[in-house]
This record gives sequence, structure tokens and C-alpha cells, in this order.
Amino acid sequence: MKLTVEVTGAQEKQLADVARRLNVPADELAGALVRDLLSQREADFSEAAARVLEKNRELYQRLR
Repeated sequence: MKLTVEVTGAQEKQLADVARRLNVPADELAGALVRDLLSQREADFSEAAARVLEKNRELYQRLR
């Protein structure tokens, strides 16, 4: 999927500066940042769900 995102001039400069320091193209850095954000949210949700399930395990067993 190809996606177009609008950023301010300052944000574009910041992204370009970081990409230059890392020696990667800015569009590849932006894609990596999006992928990282999405995988982190999934991991956060999975951890929260596991905590809730563990916390309520006894209650769930009684409801069976």
C-alpha cells in the first residue's frame, strides 16, 4: 500500500535530519516508524489483555 502523509516543513526537516544521520532515505525511515508504531500498539494491547485475563481468571472459571 502506498500512503501519502502531509507534514509541516519543520517536521519534514526533522525527518530528513534523522534519516541523514541514520544514512537511510526519509521515506524508508517514515515507513519503519509507522510499522514500529503499529506493532507496539498490538503488543501493548496483547499485554493489557493478558493482565486482565490473569487478574480475572478465577472469576471466569466460576462463570463456566
